[in-house]
Amino acid sequence: MDDSRKIAASSVVLFDFDGVLFKGDAFTTFLREHCRRQWWRVALAAPLLLFAAPFALVRKTRRRALRFFVHLALVGIPLPRYRRLARDFGAALACDARRFSRPALETLNAHRHRGARVIVVTGCEETLARAMLDGLGLADIELVASRCEAGRLGPRIKVHNVGFQKAHQLRLRGVRAPWDVAYGDSIADLDMLAGARSAVLVNPDRVLLARLSARLRQRLAIVEW
Repeated sequence: MDDSRKIAASSVVLFDFDGVLFKGDAFTTFLREHCRRQWWRVALAAPLLLFAAPFALVRKTRRRALRFFVHLALVGIPLPRYRRLARDFGAALACDARRFSRPALETLNAHRHRGARVIVVTGCEETLARAMLDGLGLADIELVASRCEAGRLGPRIKVHNVGFQKAHQLRLRGVRAPWDVAYGDSIADLDMLAGARSAVLVNPDRVLLARLSARLRQRLAIVEW
């Protein structure tokens, strides 16, 4: 199904990034490579990581645990240096076509060329996501992403743009539901998908499909990329 054929020039089309445009989790990929290069960080932090790991498995504490892991990985790094590292890493990722979904990028460009307002709405950190989009030739695409700020010990998460935050951050920028089309791949995209006239679920498994079908009903379409 080519939804872009149905989209008027004044429409708003939203794309998640990780799992939709990018194959995997880009920020986790960045942190993994950062920790591999600075292995001593992992060695020194091993007791804290073991203590915090169980909290990442529980829904109520998962978000705080993930924030803790990020802060620990970036401790001692000034925010400007982090941004340089993220820009360089994002630019390098953008050069590897295997890491991106070609059908997803083609669909995004189809909407874009038909005059739709295309916005990437992602939990990926803003500097990293922007560098990848720019490297893909998508510098004109709007981005609503997670953001870091300077903390006493290093960068910390200011806005984690997942779940309800996606719709909230869009509203702060004057973009209000209903939007025309939204592409997502997880339950964390539910609010974004629910606000769309046409919700497109990317590569869902049976459990996810069952959960979202009950909420989105006839508005839900499926694509396998």
